[in-house]
Amino acid sequence: MKNILVTGGAGYIGSHAVAELLDSGYSVIVLDNLENGYKELVDKRAKFYLGDVREPETFENVFKENKIDGVMHFAGYIKVGESVLEPGKYYINNTYGVMNVLEMMRKYSVKNIVFSSTAAVYGEVKCEGLVEENYPTNPINPYGASKLMAERVIEDAAKAYGLNYSIFRYFNVGGAHEKHHIGQKGEGVTALIPILLQVAKGERKKLEIYGNDYPTKDGTGIRDYIHVVDLVRAHISALPVLDRNISGIYNLGNGNGFSVLEMLSSAREVTGEPIDAEFTPRRLGDPAAVVASSEKARTILGWEPEYTEVSKIISTAWNWYKAL
Repeated sequence: MKNILVTGGAGYIGSHAVAELLDSGYSVIVLDNLENGYKELVDKRAKFYLGDVREPETFENVFKENKIDGVMHFAGYIKVGESVLEPGKYYINNTYGVMNVLEMMRKYSVKNIVFSSTAAVYGEVKCEGLVEENYPTNPINPYGASKLMAERVIEDAAKAYGLNYSIFRYFNVGGAHEKHHIGQKGEGVTALIPILLQVAKGERKKLEIYGNDYPTKDGTGIRDYIHVVDLVRAHISALPVLDRNISGIYNLGNGNGFSVLEMLSSAREVTGEPIDAEFTPRRLGDPAAVVASSEKARTILGWEPEYTEVSKIISTAWNWYKAL
């Protein structure tokens, strides 16, 4: 594969994928409607098209004008709370949008897709060990359900049309690129690392820690954090595997769990700021600990994460964020 279409390539993860693909020698075409993306995050070496995956007429010319060897599909809505309030918005974008992309791929004989999914497809994780790909999928919100439905659509299309796919289920993504000036921005971000940095920068008063009575080492929830560059490099490592007609579903995480208090302590050390925090009641459905097994990605894709220290993940994000 030489020419890769990246949908949602102006977003946080998509823009990092674009930069890493270009640095790896691929030609890149970006499709984004700029609703949640930023044109300034798109690497100037890429070819940019304004279009919407919900509207095939806005992006068919991308396929007409370019020889596309594979698609990396990042375009989608990601806010869990919003999905509960506006489920239709999520099913139309996250599921129907995928269907449109697959139909266009079929029409123009594009055989390979890499799909951005989520650990939210698992729902309330109750296992004590690492979460593997065969853990039961039972999403508890429309966001997770819309992504799981999209996974099923991709698998069915693969059987019907002879497509190859790599589906990646992300855990908690953070950090920013150290070579290219790109990172996470946008309104209403709910991830822990951006919230910590907003407090450090004085843009938010304090961090709310949901629950301190979990059966964990310090009573706060434990999660798995993966650096965004490690994440997108896994996507790139899937491309030669797809060339060999090997499809699969892969978890992407660090394999290490960090509690909220550990993240807070690390962020205070990295930023040199006090970062006020207070405990509040648990959120309904939040499990005590969720940590990924990424052994399948390591074995089949030959992928290894580089950023294994959470302080390094936070520091790359802080270097980007404080310069905004």
